[in-house]
Order: sequence, then C-alpha cells, then structure tokens
Amino acid sequence: MYKEILREILREYEKKRDRAIFEQRIRTEKVYKRVPKIKEIDKAIMETGLTMSKAVIEDPENYEENIKKAKDRIEKLKMEKAYLLTENNIPLDYLDVNYECDKCSDTGFLPEGDKCSCLKQALINKGYEMSNIKNILEKENFQTFDINIFPDEPMEGETMTPRENMANITSICEGFVNNFDEDNGENLLFYGPTGLGKTFMCNCIAKALLDKNKIVIYQTAFKILEIIERRRFGRDEDRFNDWEYDLLFKADLLIIDDLGTEISNAFTNAEIFNIVNTRLLNNSKTIISTNLTPKEISQVYTDRVFSRILERFIPLRFFGPDLRYYKWEAK
Repeated sequence: MYKEILREILREYEKKRDRAIFEQRIRTEKVYKRVPKIKEIDKAIMETGLTMSKAVIEDPENYEENIKKAKDRIEKLKMEKAYLLTENNIPLDYLDVNYECDKCSDTGFLPEGDKCSCLKQALINKGYEMSNIKNILEKENFQTFDINIFPDEPMEGETMTPRENMANITSICEGFVNNFDEDNGENLLFYGPTGLGKTFMCNCIAKALLDKNKIVIYQTAFKILEIIERRRFGRDEDRFNDWEYDLLFKADLLIIDDLGTEISNAFTNAEIFNIVNTRLLNNSKTIISTNLTPKEISQVYTDRVFSRILERFIPLRFFGPDLRYYKWEAK
C-alpha cells in the first residue's frame, strides 16, 4: 500500500512539473514577441551547446579547446540576454521553470537519489489525511502526554496505582512504536471503561508512526462496518476501487476504536474477524480499543474471534477513575 500511495504522490509531482514547464513556455513566448532578439540568443545558445557535444566525438584531440570556446560563447550570449531582459524591465529569472521545490525540481528525489524533504512531508501529509484524525493528533501525542493526570493513590483490588499502570502501558506502547518494523507479531488490545486514556494512547501511537511515514488508519468499529457495507451492498461500481476498504487490510497499522459499539450480528462479527484475521496472516499490525472486558468480548464475538485476539494481541487493561471527572474535581 505504501508503494501505491507513493506512486499517487509522484503522479501529482509529474503534474506539477508539467504545469511549471507549461507556464514557463507561456512566459517565454510572451518575451519572444516582446523582444525577438532574445529568441535568437536562446537559439544560438542551444546550437552552441550542440556544437560542444559534437566536439567531444568528432575532434577528441582538441575537444578541451573547443569546449572552452563554446563555453565562452555561451557565457557571452547569456550576458547579452541578461542585459536585454534588464533593459526591458523583465526579471532575470522570469524565463526559468518555477518549480515548487528548488531542491528536487518537483521530482521528489535529490540528485543522489534520496527522498527530498518535500516528498517526505507529502507522504506524512497523505498519511495524516487518510488516518482520519489529523487535527486530534496535534493535541494528543506522546509529547503532550502527562502521566501526572493519572491518580497515584492505591485502588482496592489492584497491585498498581492507575499512574503506575499507565506508566507500564506507555512503556509497552513506546516499545511497540520503536520496534514497529520488526517481524515480532505484536498487536495491542486496549480494554477498560470509558475515560481512562485508551483513545489518547491510540492517538499517541498513530502520531508517532505517521511521522515515520507509516500508513495508519484509525476508524471506529461502526465506521469500519459502514465501509464494508458500502463495498458489499453498494450500487456504485466504483466501490470496488474503494481505498478506504483496501486500507483496512493493507495499512501498516489499523486502529479499531470502540469495538463493541457497532451492531453485533453474524454478518458484522464475521467481517470484523475477517479483517483482523487477514491482517494477522499478513503480519500487519493492529490495535483494538474497547470498553468491553475479555469476558464480554467472548460473549459478543464468539470464542473463535476471542481466542484469536487473546492469542496474538498483548492485552493492556486501563483502570482507575474516569479522567474526565477526576481532572475536573482535582482543580
């Protein structure tokens, strides 16, 4: 999927180059009409350049001398052209191709073959666009995460305080990000009541991986089923070219939020299982966030799905008071 997205972006780069070259041609024609002598100079520069190329092949013994003469002539022609442009109040760079990125000339790649910073940014922007959470990630990420909002008081029946538990979860999640490219079969299952930081932690992971040029798709279980239903039952023929559907299977990371809030029946359960199972078989990583307990998951999704989740996912339980009220009361 990364290659497909890269190809799409590079097609946009090609359009930008074509547009820049077309606009340069329009400007050139205007200048030629206004100052015909400049057209003659450009023609002379081109012909001198061809003469320089022929000298290397036809007269190898004197090619250095011939090349020097040609270079000197080209330099004089360029100076004459610059004088004419200035005399006619035309900027010296008016006839240049105005690429959006001067470093790569809108190719996306530097002369040594490395990705240009503009292409890296385009990939990141595309990833954010498809992730469905661009604006949220500006506020919710590892840099803005504050462990101190979690209470450090012991809770009855727990061996760790909520803060200690969250510190442990954060450490595992940071390891998940740092080792994401390893073929370690790691997937994460966040479970616990609402308001304990599950969605925030999903956002932290999504932001960190998007910034590494990974393709991250973040959707609620309800939205995923809408995408599937459109694919299965929609009348639009273009539904078979639906990127939203394909990305559920091909994204580097799929985050399924609010599992259990969608309508549960044989169809929906089978589709959820198909997505998760296919990604497991392809060694593609997945994070599932749910308010359901493991027992409730097994009751809703049948033992087959439940056993898959427990077998290949690291279960991380979030517990403590609802942070939405806890932070308000702490003020």
